Amino acid sequence: MGSCLSTESRNTLPGSPTTSVRKSKNLKRRPSFRSSSLDHKREEMLHRIPGRMFLNGSSELASLFTQQGRKGTNQDAMIVWENFGSRTDTVFCGVFDGHGPYGHLVAKRVRDSLPLKLSSHWEVNIKSDDVLREISQNRTSSMNSDDVSLSFVSADEESRPSIDVEDTEKNPEIFQTLKESFMKAFKVMDRELKMYRNIDCFCSGTTAVTLVKQGQDLVIGNVGDSRAILATRDGDNSLTAIQLTIDLKPNLPAEAERIRKCKGRVFALQDEPEVARVWLPNNDSPGLAMARAFGDFCLKDFGLISVPDISYRRLTEKDEFIVLATDGVWDVLSNKEVVDIVASAPARSSAARKLVESAVRAWRSKYPTSKVDDCAVVCLFLDSNKNNLYSTAKYKEQSESGTAEKESLPSPTGLNCSGTVRSDNVIQEEQNDESAEGLSEYEELNVVEPGKEWSALEGVSRVNTLLTLPRFVPSKEDKKAAESKKRK
Repeated sequence: MGSCLSTESRNTLPGSPTTSVRKSKNLKRRPSFRSSSLDHKREEMLHRIPGRMFLNGSSELASLFTQQGRKGTNQDAMIVWENFGSRTDTVFCGVFDGHGPYGHLVAKRVRDSLPLKLSSHWEVNIKSDDVLREISQNRTSSMNSDDVSLSFVSADEESRPSIDVEDTEKNPEIFQTLKESFMKAFKVMDRELKMYRNIDCFCSGTTAVTLVKQGQDLVIGNVGDSRAILATRDGDNSLTAIQLTIDLKPNLPAEAERIRKCKGRVFALQDEPEVARVWLPNNDSPGLAMARAFGDFCLKDFGLISVPDISYRRLTEKDEFIVLATDGVWDVLSNKEVVDIVASAPARSSAARKLVESAVRAWRSKYPTSKVDDCAVVCLFLDSNKNNLYSTAKYKEQSESGTAEKESLPSPTGLNCSGTVRSDNVIQEEQNDESAEGLSEYEELNVVEPGKEWSALEGVSRVNTLLTLPRFVPSKEDKKAAESKKRK
């Protein structure tokens, strides 16, 4: 995996911090126009798939909404894919929170590629399980020797990923199959990001909280600090919130221990003692506020992993909806507040939007000197036959760059914070910065303006996710592409 300290992946520049930087020869392998064209065609094909939603809108089952914050390009992404894997009773949902100079591209890439990989591995595992079951039954019926039969089972187990015996006893077969599929898909996805030439993932990455719901079975795969919660009825028929995922941050003892064993460092800064961050062994960078993520290959040799935390839940008639959201929501709203906001929405089609707007108001109230973070929300309704909140609404295809809402909103009273936001006094000086209203030429070309040092405080990266990053210098090809675009 990529290392920040390897000679192949760093290049010290005069006057720049002692952090790792890619060599220009690696940057020269950046995207050709042909590969970009192929990617565009691939995206167009994905966007035409029925039941696949990734922009602001709603369906009978779900409501989606994302809004750009005040830190620059919206680096959040989301998806709802109904009839997932050509199964009428199956839906895939996910939200992705990018960070770093190319975090918005990483998040979208994972949003588009991960579901396809998961579906593919799931299909293979199902067929493999059916074949192995049939072979096992035939061998068992035709063999009288218990030793031979045991030998066959042992060989089969060695050829497949290990499965927890406790999981096998407690959970149904779909969980075992999907667990393997999640593990394989996440591993392949991260490996692909490392090899992908169109996006530099060395100091950029994304979270991913994803789920597959088939019938009443729910399997969740999570990497990073985005979160999923469930709204369910208790004994008094009151709506309560159940957190379905763990925020995988460096302050968790098991996560911190793994990072330190790999020579990475975990500590919080004096001005934000509540936010533990991951640092390189010999450099005070990049200060990543999560313990697992896709990309971020500068830290992959030092304890950062992309292995998902996978869980299973059997849904009941008391369960009403699931909310997946990025930390822009959880930093300012508690689980119970989120459930109450979604439940009070006048229509299901507007539930996600109402939640994002509430989070924005909470940001302005709780952190008046901070820049509002990006927010992305997916609300998945489990009782689709009860249309008490739903009003018919077509999926609205809005451009991903035009989803930010800029109206002034009133401020609510005190709200709970998840503990990943920077202190007010740290960000107070940033209020004089101009908020980014769109992409510059260099941002559109995914390169940094020549001669300008990239700063995590300038809006491209999440301030609460990364603190320091190396400076990137565009190659000659990037400069020529920028000049060519300007002439057009």
